[in-house]
Order: sequence, then C-alpha cells, then structure tokens
Amino acid sequence: MKDRIIQIIQKEGLSNAEFAERIGVSVSSLSHIFNGRNNPSLDLVMRIHKACPYVNLNWLLYGEGQMEDKKPTGSAPDLFSQFSEEPKMAEKVAPVTAESRIESVIQPEIRYIEKPQPKITEIRIFFDNGTYEIFKPEK
Repeated sequence: MKDRIIQIIQKEGLSNAEFAERIGVSVSSLSHIFNGRNNPSLDLVMRIHKACPYVNLNWLLYGEGQMEDKKPTGSAPDLFSQFSEEPKMAEKVAPVTAESRIESVIQPEIRYIEKPQPKITEIRIFFDNGTYEIFKPEK
C-alpha cells in the first residue's frame, strides 16, 4: 500500500511533509509506513480518501482497478446501466446468480461524521485507606 500512497503524493505534487499535513497526520507516522515499521491504519486510509476523494478505495486498499475513480464524486450509482448494454458473447462465462448481480450493483457509501471532543465531567482519586476525593471542573 505504501507504493500507492507514494503515487498519490506524486500525483498531488506534494512533499511527504505537505501530504502529511493535508491528511492530518505527523510526518513521522508517514515515514514509519514508508520504512515498513508500521502498516497503514484504516483511519489513515479514510484520511487519504477524504483529502483526495478521486482515489478509488479498492485501488488504495487492494491494488485493484485504476487509481482514479471514474464516477464523479457524490453521484448515485446507476443501477440499470449494466442491463442497457448489448449482450456480449463469451466462451466461458460463470453462471449469473442473484447474489452476483447484487454485489456488482451495490456501491459502498462512506460518510464522514464529525464528533465533538469529549469533556471531563469529574475525576475520582481512590486512596489505599478506602477513602476517595471527587474533583469537578468549574463550568
């Protein structure tokens, strides 16, 4: 996957530091991935996709298909496009099942949800004599 990340950086025309800043990770995190010390996390993959929505997730995750997603961002999948084409003859064709049709039509939807930072409501300190103290921040 690191080779595919490097391709994205080159396509964007950014340095590693600029790309790390764009996706919101430290330069050292990116460096650890490039050096093979760490594997990319799902969070990193989603940050890359959020910063570069044209990137095909199947290509980024598995190396399958093309780097750029051919569909415009935000467009709904066309459920009937596969049925409007002329039938093509093939020598050895796998049987078409309802499951295979459904899998070829369904597109995953990715939503980015911003969550507010949690706030400390109280801190409890327990002592070895069985007592404790409660600290609450002023509001």
